[in-house]
Amino acid sequence: MSSDALTALRKRVTRRVEAALLASGDLGFLGAMPIPDQIDHALGFVHSAETLLLRPPDSVVDLGTGGGIPGLVLLDCWPSSRIVLLDSSERRTEFLRERTTVWDRPGLVEVVRGRAEEIGREDRWREQFELVTARSFGAPAVTAECAAPLLAVNGVLVVSEPPGGDGEIRWPDAGIGVVGLSTSSTVRFDDRFGYRVLLKSEPTDERYPRRVGIPSKRPLF
Repeated sequence: MSSDALTALRKRVTRRVEAALLASGDLGFLGAMPIPDQIDHALGFVHSAETLLLRPPDSVVDLGTGGGIPGLVLLDCWPSSRIVLLDSSERRTEFLRERTTVWDRPGLVEVVRGRAEEIGREDRWREQFELVTARSFGAPAVTAECAAPLLAVNGVLVVSEPPGGDGEIRWPDAGIGVVGLSTSSTVRFDDRFGYRVLLKSEPTDERYPRRVGIPSKRPLF
């Protein structure tokens, strides 16, 4: 990625994001990474999705949004997209509901408290999104099982990957195929961050996601 392209991405993020993330960090909702680097990492999700879709997504759910990364950055970068920030923590979701009011987009921004295993079985959410993002949600098998039911067919899953991680091993075709996913690519962003991009190639079987806790206790792969 060129420095000009990175600069252009950074210009899409307003000061309200930095202010929200500083407050989030003060509450212990973010890791130790400096806020500017956290924003850059979130921009990697934007870059990965737009590289594949060639446009902003119509609808997004940020899985396990936590303190707002990448979710709050996505709000700035995609002002016309429907964006859902999903997390199971009452404290974090209450914080995000308060902070997201400054975006003033009725009907386009929603903070939802719940477990992905349950949300993914509800008609309102199941296979309704063009993009799912996941930063630190869980192991690949858990993320795949919880994200795939939320994705519409031909939708895209973008997952942050650890440094030096072997995507082919972490995301085996046979394993992700069980929930209707197929491999697309690994994306590097600014030579610092890596992302796995997967496609929803067919509907997810009604057996998935399994009930709360089972995806991690009995992973599919």
